[in-house]
Amino acid sequence: MEIKRDRYVQKLIEYMWDGQVKVITGIRRCGKSYLLRTLFKKYLLDQGVSDAHILTFELDLAKDIRFRNPLELAGHVRSIVENCSGQFYLFVDEIQMSDEVPNPYHKEGKAITFYDALNDLKALSNLDIYVTGSNSKMLSSDILTEFRGRSDEIRVHPLSFAEFYSAVSGDKTDAFENYAFFGGMPLILSRPTDESKMNYLHSLFSEVYLKDIVERQKIKREDVLGSILDLLCSSVGSLTNPANVTNTINSKQKRAGENIVANNTVKSYMNLLADAFLFSECKRWDVKGKSYFDYPNKYYCEDIGLRNARIGFRQQEMTHIMENIIYNELVIRGFAVDIGIVTSAEKNGKGKLSQVSREIDFIATLGSKKVYIQSAYALGTEEKAAAENKPFSLTNDSFPKMIVRYDIRKRWYDENGILNIGLIDFLLDHTVI
Repeated sequence: MEIKRDRYVQKLIEYMWDGQVKVITGIRRCGKSYLLRTLFKKYLLDQGVSDAHILTFELDLAKDIRFRNPLELAGHVRSIVENCSGQFYLFVDEIQMSDEVPNPYHKEGKAITFYDALNDLKALSNLDIYVTGSNSKMLSSDILTEFRGRSDEIRVHPLSFAEFYSAVSGDKTDAFENYAFFGGMPLILSRPTDESKMNYLHSLFSEVYLKDIVERQKIKREDVLGSILDLLCSSVGSLTNPANVTNTINSKQKRAGENIVANNTVKSYMNLLADAFLFSECKRWDVKGKSYFDYPNKYYCEDIGLRNARIGFRQQEMTHIMENIIYNELVIRGFAVDIGIVTSAEKNGKGKLSQVSREIDFIATLGSKKVYIQSAYALGTEEKAAAENKPFSLTNDSFPKMIVRYDIRKRWYDENGILNIGLIDFLLDHTVI
C-alpha cells in the first residue's frame, strides 16, 4: 500500500541543492523514513538519478553500525563523492543513533558529533544531504541550536485525513469515523483488527515515546509525567496552564508533604512533551489589542488516535476530537494557529455594561492570509448559531470567516458572508483555505 505524502515530497523537491542540510523531523513512527527512502527516492530515480548516486545509511540497522561513528561516516562518504563527477544524494536515517566520539587530535577537546560530520560533508558542492531523526535525541530545539542558518527543517506529521482517505478510500463517513478513533499513524493502516490497532497505539506510548523522554532527559518522576499526559489527553481543547495541572495532580492524588509536585517540575515536563512533538501549545491572541495572553492556553495532541489510546479509548466526545483534528489540519497546511479573543461591552442581567470576552476557536495565519474558524459539532438552534457567529462580528475586519460543522454535508454562506462547511468537506478540500 502506497500512502501519498505529496505535500512533504514537494517540500523536499523545493529544497533540493540549496546548500543546506535537509532535516526531516517529527514524532516517531509518523513516516519520516518512508518519505525519504521510498517516496523521495522514487522521485529521484524517476528523474534519472542513478541508484549508485543515492547513498543511504540506516543507523538503526547492524549493517550500518560502523557509520554511527561520525568520523567513519564523513570519511566514507568523502571517499565516494569527493573525486567523482556528477551529483550525489546522501540519506542518513535515524541519525540520533550516531555516537559521540573523542577528538583523535585533541583528546581533551570537545567530542565529535554527527553535527560535525554533516557540516563537513556540507562543504562538498556535488552532495545534497538529507537526514531523519526521531524525537528521542533530535528534537527541534537541538536542530535550531546546532544547525542555525545551515539547515532546512521539514516537519512531518501523522497522516492528515486526506492522506488517510487516499489509502483506504470507500465511504467517507466510515473512513472519518475510523480516523477520529484510531488517528493517522501510518502503520495503523496495516493492522488487521481494531484490537491490533489499539494495542499498537498503546505500545507507542509505553514502549516508544515515554521511554524516549525518560531516557533522554533522565526523568526522575515518571509518575508525574504520566499524570500530565493523562490530564492533557483528557482535556484537549480546554484552557489550562502548568499551575492548573499542578493543582489538579496534587489534589486528585491527595499529595502532601514531600510528595507534592512542584509547579516548575510540571512546567518543565509539559515543555518536554511539546518538544517531543506529542503536544502543541495554542496561545490566545487578543484580536483588538494585538497581543498574546500569558495563560491559560490550550494543548492539542499530535495525533488523535494516540490521545484516545492514552485515555483507554474513553471520552469519545466529538466536539473535542474534531477541534483537535481541525487544529492539526491547519498546522499540516502550514498555518500558524492561535485562539482568538474578542472583547466587547455588553449589558448584564441588571442592565449594566460590563466587558465580555468571547472566543474564536482558531485564527489561522499564513503570510498575508488570515482566516477565522469556529469548530461546531452542531448548530441545532438559533441561539447556538448566534453564539458561534457573535465573535466574528466583533473582529471589525474583513478577513474570511467560517464555521466547520459536523452536522452538515453541503457548504453554504449565510447572509453575513460566513461559510458553513462540513468537517469532512473541509478536511478533503485544500482549496477552501
